[in-house]
Amino acid sequence: MTAAQLTAWLAAFRPARMRVNTRERLRAACGAGLGVAFTGLVCLALAPPGTAVWMVGPVGASAVLVFCVPASPLAQPWSVIGGNTMSAIAGIGAVHLFGSGPIAVTAGAAVLLSIVFMFALRCLHPPGGATGLTMALTHTAGFAFAAQPVLLNCVLLVVAGIAYNSATGRRYPHSQAPAPKIARTAFNEGDLDAALARYNQVLDVPRDDLRTLLADAELGAYRRRMGDVRCVEIMSRNVATVSFGTLLQEAWTLLRERHVKALPVVDRAGLVIGILTLSDFMRGADLDVHEGFDTKLRRLIRKTPLASSDKPEVVGQLMARDVRVANADQLLADLVPMFATTGHHHIPIVDGSRKLVGIVTQTDLVAALLAHPGAR
Repeated sequence: MTAAQLTAWLAAFRPARMRVNTRERLRAACGAGLGVAFTGLVCLALAPPGTAVWMVGPVGASAVLVFCVPASPLAQPWSVIGGNTMSAIAGIGAVHLFGSGPIAVTAGAAVLLSIVFMFALRCLHPPGGATGLTMALTHTAGFAFAAQPVLLNCVLLVVAGIAYNSATGRRYPHSQAPAPKIARTAFNEGDLDAALARYNQVLDVPRDDLRTLLADAELGAYRRRMGDVRCVEIMSRNVATVSFGTLLQEAWTLLRERHVKALPVVDRAGLVIGILTLSDFMRGADLDVHEGFDTKLRRLIRKTPLASSDKPEVVGQLMARDVRVANADQLLADLVPMFATTGHHHIPIVDGSRKLVGIVTQTDLVAALLAHPGAR
């Protein structure tokens, strides 16, 4: 081994930086203390007179996971309860099988069986190994010990964890359901699954959090590459607009003449009150069904000569009212999630008084990416 390899190997022993602030550290520490105290007080009150053991040491290790890393798959309720309880059963079983031999053999068998049980029942929990080992070292032979105090300790700790984590803004239990829709990324779900399969190790981060962290890092890199480019620098300024009362036929003609796919709808003060897109015309004409395409579209945009109509006649009856806008001085990178997650293709740009001053389209965004040296 060279000196450089030895230095690199020794560097692996250096503790990693804890990237949590003081407030989070206090939250976790107070939660663990309160959770263990609650568990101990209840178990002591419920223990029959003369009971020697009413709480087991591995509960303290479980508390570290439940309150410090409540998102961890190893800290979820079933992991805590199932992992410790099944490990206690495994440890007691090891005592029955190997108790007459060397204590080291019994201890090793207890931990081995604990891990086998936890993997099989999907409740891997590091303190479970300590629970199994405790059964072997204390030569506990009664299976009732797995229920009282081990199971009772774990249930009470989980109850305390749910209450405390929820009250302090941490999701617990942390569902392993798919992550909420986030900005489109360079990798997809299949890529992430393939990478996890190649990694082939227990990962102490829930899959949804891992995906969110990777996507956030990717977006941060994009913002760094884009620098301080702002919407006002790349937006289209000569924007075709319509008003609430503009006839649909006029709006359609404007779309065709200007070769655009969206028209911001503004009021008399120039404030954005909606947006009209080609998709709105398709929806209004029921063009999901392709039969009679031309006829349906002509009927929609043609003005009805009668006093009443059974179809939209003006822009305000067809436009989308829930329109996303951005400020002119807003960073262009901030618009990426808006384009990626909401299905928007056009973002109206407003000034400090909320008046329309331009529009950024996906075409504008791509052009900016190609023009910016950092993006290339």
